[in-house]
Amino acid sequence: MSKPSTAERPPVDLTRRPSIEELRAVIHPEGMLQRRSAEHWAGRLYMRRISLRITRVLSTFTVITPNGLTYLMMLTGILAGVALLVPGLAGAVLGALLIQVYLLLDCVDGEVARWRRQTSLTGVYLDRVGHYMSEAALLTGLGLRAADLFHREGAHAAWQWAFLGTLAALGAILIKSETDLVDVARARSGLTAVEDSASVPRSTAVAKARRAASLLKFHRLVGAVEASLFILAAGIADAVRGDLFFTRLAVVVLAAIAVLQTVLHLLSIVLSSRLR
Repeated sequence: MSKPSTAERPPVDLTRRPSIEELRAVIHPEGMLQRRSAEHWAGRLYMRRISLRITRVLSTFTVITPNGLTYLMMLTGILAGVALLVPGLAGAVLGALLIQVYLLLDCVDGEVARWRRQTSLTGVYLDRVGHYMSEAALLTGLGLRAADLFHREGAHAAWQWAFLGTLAALGAILIKSETDLVDVARARSGLTAVEDSASVPRSTAVAKARRAASLLKFHRLVGAVEASLFILAAGIADAVRGDLFFTRLAVVVLAAIAVLQTVLHLLSIVLSSRLR
Protein backbone atom coordinates (compact mmCIF):
# COMPACT_ATOMS: atom_id res chain seq x y z
CA MET A 1 0.00 0.00 0.00
CA SER A 2 1.37 3.42 -0.91
CA LYS A 3 1.99 5.97 1.80
CA PRO A 4 -0.59 8.74 2.08
CA SER A 5 0.48 12.06 0.62
CA THR A 6 0.76 15.18 2.71
CA ALA A 7 -2.65 16.30 1.44
CA GLU A 8 -4.23 13.02 2.65
CA ARG A 9 -2.75 13.19 6.13
CA PRO A 10 -5.19 13.66 8.99
CA PRO A 11 -4.98 16.95 10.93
CA VAL A 12 -1.84 17.22 13.04
CA ASP A 13 -2.46 16.74 16.75
CA LEU A 14 0.05 19.12 18.31
CA THR A 15 -0.82 17.92 21.82
CA ARG A 16 0.45 14.40 21.13
CA ARG A 17 4.09 13.56 20.55
CA PRO A 18 4.38 11.36 17.43
CA SER A 19 6.33 8.13 17.30
CA ILE A 20 9.66 8.03 15.50
CA GLU A 21 8.07 5.99 12.70
CA GLU A 22 5.19 8.45 12.24
CA LEU A 23 7.57 11.36 12.17
CA ARG A 24 10.08 9.76 9.81
CA ALA A 25 7.38 8.94 7.24
CA VAL A 26 6.50 12.62 6.97
CA ILE A 27 9.71 14.57 7.54
CA HIS A 28 12.08 12.13 5.80
CA PRO A 29 10.02 11.09 2.78
CA GLU A 30 11.27 8.18 0.73
CA GLY A 31 14.29 9.10 -1.39
CA MET A 32 15.04 12.41 0.37
CA LEU A 33 18.23 11.27 2.09
CA GLN A 34 19.46 9.63 -1.11
CA ARG A 35 19.35 12.85 -3.15
CA ARG A 36 22.97 13.95 -3.05
CA SER A 37 22.17 17.32 -4.60
CA ALA A 38 19.64 18.09 -1.87
CA GLU A 39 21.16 16.52 1.25
CA HIS A 40 24.51 17.28 2.83
CA TRP A 41 26.79 14.30 3.47
CA ALA A 42 26.80 15.07 7.21
CA GLY A 43 23.01 14.96 7.18
CA ARG A 44 22.99 11.53 5.58
CA LEU A 45 25.82 10.25 7.78
CA TYR A 46 24.59 11.28 11.24
CA MET A 47 22.74 14.59 11.63
CA ARG A 48 19.35 13.47 10.33
CA ARG A 49 19.34 10.71 12.94
CA ILE A 50 19.89 13.30 15.66
CA SER A 51 17.50 15.88 14.20
CA LEU A 52 14.71 13.31 13.98
CA ARG A 53 14.70 12.97 17.76
CA ILE A 54 15.03 16.71 18.39
CA THR A 55 12.13 17.38 16.01
CA ARG A 56 10.03 14.78 17.85
CA VAL A 57 10.54 16.72 21.10
CA LEU A 58 9.80 20.06 19.43
CA SER A 59 6.73 18.79 17.58
CA THR A 60 4.43 19.70 20.50
CA PHE A 61 6.17 22.97 21.43
CA THR A 62 4.00 25.29 19.36
CA VAL A 63 5.67 28.38 20.80
CA ILE A 64 8.72 27.42 18.70
CA THR A 65 8.02 28.13 15.03
CA PRO A 66 9.98 26.82 12.02
CA ASN A 67 11.00 30.36 11.09
CA GLY A 68 12.09 30.97 14.67
CA LEU A 69 14.37 27.95 14.39
CA THR A 70 15.76 29.33 11.14
CA TYR A 71 16.56 32.66 12.81
CA LEU A 72 18.31 30.69 15.55
CA MET A 73 20.24 28.80 12.86
CA MET A 74 21.39 32.14 11.40
CA LEU A 75 22.52 33.39 14.80
CA THR A 76 24.42 30.18 15.53
CA GLY A 77 26.22 30.31 12.19
CA ILE A 78 27.25 33.93 12.72
CA LEU A 79 28.42 33.16 16.26
CA ALA A 80 30.62 30.40 14.82
CA GLY A 81 32.49 33.06 12.88
CA VAL A 82 32.75 35.26 15.97
CA ALA A 83 34.03 32.29 18.00
CA LEU A 84 37.08 32.06 15.74
CA LEU A 85 38.27 35.33 17.24
CA VAL A 86 38.91 33.48 20.51
CA PRO A 87 42.69 32.90 20.52
CA GLY A 88 44.20 29.44 20.48
CA LEU A 89 42.68 26.04 19.93
CA ALA A 90 39.59 26.95 21.98
CA GLY A 91 38.35 29.29 19.25
CA ALA A 92 38.68 26.67 16.51
CA VAL A 93 36.94 24.02 18.64
CA LEU A 94 34.10 26.38 19.58
CA GLY A 95 33.62 27.43 15.96
CA ALA A 96 33.41 23.81 14.79
CA LEU A 97 30.92 22.90 17.56
CA LEU A 98 28.70 25.88 16.74
CA ILE A 99 28.65 24.87 13.07
CA GLN A 100 27.42 21.43 14.12
CA VAL A 101 24.59 23.13 16.04
CA TYR A 102 23.95 25.29 12.97
CA LEU A 103 23.67 22.14 10.84
CA LEU A 104 21.32 20.54 13.36
CA LEU A 105 19.04 23.59 13.34
CA ASP A 106 19.19 23.64 9.54
CA CYS A 107 17.75 20.13 9.58
CA VAL A 108 15.24 20.69 12.38
CA ASP A 109 13.58 23.87 11.03
CA GLY A 110 12.49 22.14 7.82
CA GLU A 111 11.45 18.98 9.62
CA VAL A 112 9.24 20.88 12.06
CA ALA A 113 7.73 22.81 9.15
CA ARG A 114 6.93 19.61 7.22
CA TRP A 115 5.41 17.90 10.26
CA ARG A 116 3.21 20.89 11.15
CA ARG A 117 2.49 21.75 7.50
CA GLN A 118 3.96 25.19 8.02
CA THR A 119 6.28 25.29 5.02
CA SER A 120 6.39 28.72 3.39
CA LEU A 121 8.22 30.85 0.86
CA THR A 122 9.43 32.98 3.77
CA GLY A 123 10.97 29.91 5.37
CA VAL A 124 12.76 28.93 2.15
CA TYR A 125 14.05 32.49 1.74
CA LEU A 126 15.28 32.75 5.32
CA ASP A 127 16.99 29.37 5.01
CA ARG A 128 18.96 30.55 1.98
CA VAL A 129 19.87 33.86 3.63
CA GLY A 130 20.99 31.92 6.70
CA HIS A 131 23.38 29.86 4.61
CA TYR A 132 24.80 32.97 2.94
CA MET A 133 25.34 34.79 6.23
CA SER A 134 26.76 31.84 8.14
CA GLU A 135 29.34 30.81 5.56
CA ALA A 136 30.39 34.43 5.05
CA ALA A 137 30.71 34.96 8.81
CA LEU A 138 32.81 31.81 9.24
CA LEU A 139 35.28 32.68 6.49
CA THR A 140 35.48 36.32 7.56
CA GLY A 141 36.11 35.14 11.12
CA LEU A 142 38.89 32.89 9.86
CA GLY A 143 40.55 35.86 8.16
CA LEU A 144 40.35 37.93 11.34
CA ARG A 145 41.72 35.01 13.33
CA ALA A 146 44.68 34.78 10.97
CA ALA A 147 45.19 38.56 11.24
CA ASP A 148 46.13 38.07 14.91
CA LEU A 149 43.82 40.74 16.35
CA PHE A 150 45.07 40.08 19.87
CA HIS A 151 48.75 40.51 18.85
CA ARG A 152 49.96 37.08 19.92
CA GLU A 153 52.71 37.19 17.27
CA GLY A 154 53.47 40.89 16.96
CA ALA A 155 52.58 44.43 17.88
CA HIS A 156 50.26 44.95 14.91
CA ALA A 157 47.46 43.00 13.28
CA ALA A 158 48.29 41.58 9.84
CA TRP A 159 45.26 42.85 7.92
CA GLN A 160 46.19 41.13 4.65
CA TRP A 161 44.90 37.89 6.16
CA ALA A 162 41.60 39.56 7.02
CA PHE A 163 41.37 40.69 3.39
CA LEU A 164 41.90 37.12 2.15
CA GLY A 165 39.27 35.81 4.56
CA THR A 166 36.81 38.42 3.30
CA LEU A 167 37.65 37.44 -0.28
CA ALA A 168 36.90 33.80 0.56
CA ALA A 169 33.59 34.88 2.15
CA LEU A 170 32.67 36.89 -0.95
CA GLY A 171 33.46 33.89 -3.14
CA ALA A 172 31.28 31.60 -1.02
CA ILE A 173 28.37 34.04 -1.34
CA LEU A 174 28.86 34.41 -5.10
CA ILE A 175 28.92 30.64 -5.64
CA LYS A 176 25.56 30.27 -3.90
CA SER A 177 24.09 33.31 -5.63
CA GLU A 178 25.13 31.98 -9.04
CA THR A 179 23.06 28.87 -8.37
CA ASP A 180 20.08 30.71 -6.93
CA LEU A 181 20.02 33.31 -9.69
CA VAL A 182 19.41 30.59 -12.28
CA ASP A 183 15.90 30.12 -10.88
CA VAL A 184 15.45 33.90 -10.64
CA ALA A 185 16.39 34.34 -14.31
CA ARG A 186 14.12 31.48 -15.38
CA ALA A 187 11.19 32.75 -13.31
CA ARG A 188 11.51 36.24 -14.80
CA SER A 189 11.45 34.64 -18.25
CA GLY A 190 8.32 32.65 -17.41
CA LEU A 191 10.14 29.31 -17.24
CA THR A 192 9.84 26.57 -14.63
CA ALA A 193 12.58 25.61 -12.18
CA VAL A 194 15.60 23.93 -13.75
CA GLU A 195 15.88 20.14 -13.95
CA ASP A 196 18.99 18.38 -12.60
CA SER A 197 19.80 17.02 -16.07
CA ALA A 198 20.22 20.58 -17.38
CA SER A 199 23.24 21.14 -15.13
CA VAL A 200 25.52 19.12 -17.44
CA PRO A 201 27.56 21.58 -19.57
CA ARG A 202 27.06 21.37 -23.33
CA SER A 203 30.80 21.72 -23.89
CA THR A 204 32.59 18.36 -23.65
CA ALA A 205 35.75 19.94 -22.21
CA VAL A 206 33.82 21.86 -19.54
CA ALA A 207 31.78 18.74 -18.72
CA LYS A 208 34.99 16.76 -18.16
CA ALA A 209 36.44 19.53 -15.99
CA ARG A 210 33.21 19.62 -13.99
CA ARG A 211 33.32 15.85 -13.41
CA ALA A 212 36.95 16.07 -12.30
CA ALA A 213 36.13 18.87 -9.85
CA SER A 214 33.17 16.86 -8.57
CA LEU A 215 35.38 13.84 -7.93
CA LEU A 216 37.99 15.90 -6.07
CA LYS A 217 35.25 17.78 -4.17
CA PHE A 218 37.68 20.58 -3.34
CA HIS A 219 34.87 23.10 -3.81
CA ARG A 220 33.13 21.77 -0.71
CA LEU A 221 35.84 23.20 1.52
CA VAL A 222 34.20 26.63 1.42
CA GLY A 223 30.97 25.17 2.82
CA ALA A 224 30.28 25.82 6.51
CA VAL A 225 30.71 22.25 7.79
CA GLU A 226 33.79 21.41 5.74
CA ALA A 227 35.41 24.80 6.35
CA SER A 228 34.87 24.52 10.12
CA LEU A 229 36.57 21.11 10.18
CA PHE A 230 39.40 22.41 8.00
CA ILE A 231 39.84 25.38 10.36
CA LEU A 232 39.79 23.02 13.36
CA ALA A 233 42.52 20.88 11.80
CA ALA A 234 44.58 24.03 11.20
CA GLY A 235 43.98 25.12 14.80
CA ILE A 236 45.21 21.78 16.13
CA ALA A 237 48.32 22.00 13.95
CA ASP A 238 48.94 25.56 15.14
CA ALA A 239 48.61 24.47 18.77
CA VAL A 240 51.39 21.94 18.18
CA ARG A 241 53.56 24.38 16.22
CA GLY A 242 52.89 27.37 18.49
CA ASP A 243 51.98 29.98 15.88
CA LEU A 244 49.34 30.80 13.21
CA PHE A 245 51.09 29.24 10.21
CA PHE A 246 48.45 26.63 9.43
CA THR A 247 45.53 28.98 10.05
CA ARG A 248 47.05 31.41 7.57
CA LEU A 249 47.67 28.58 5.14
CA ALA A 250 43.98 27.65 5.51
CA VAL A 251 42.98 31.23 4.62
CA VAL A 252 45.08 31.10 1.44
CA VAL A 253 43.68 27.70 0.44
CA LEU A 254 40.04 28.65 1.06
CA ALA A 255 40.37 32.03 -0.67
CA ALA A 256 41.95 30.38 -3.72
CA ILE A 257 39.25 27.70 -3.86
CA ALA A 258 36.48 30.30 -3.48
CA VAL A 259 37.81 32.50 -6.29
CA LEU A 260 38.47 29.56 -8.63
CA GLN A 261 35.12 27.96 -7.92
CA THR A 262 33.29 31.25 -8.48
CA VAL A 263 34.69 31.43 -12.02
CA LEU A 264 34.30 27.71 -12.82
CA HIS A 265 30.76 27.57 -11.45
CA LEU A 266 29.73 30.59 -13.50
CA LEU A 267 31.16 29.00 -16.65
CA SER A 268 29.44 25.71 -15.83
CA ILE A 269 26.06 27.46 -15.59
CA VAL A 270 26.44 29.62 -18.69
CA LEU A 271 27.64 26.67 -20.79
CA SER A 272 24.90 24.31 -19.57
CA SER A 273 21.21 24.18 -20.52
CA ARG A 274 20.07 25.78 -17.27
CA LEU A 275 19.58 29.17 -18.92
CA ARG A 276 17.81 27.76 -21.99
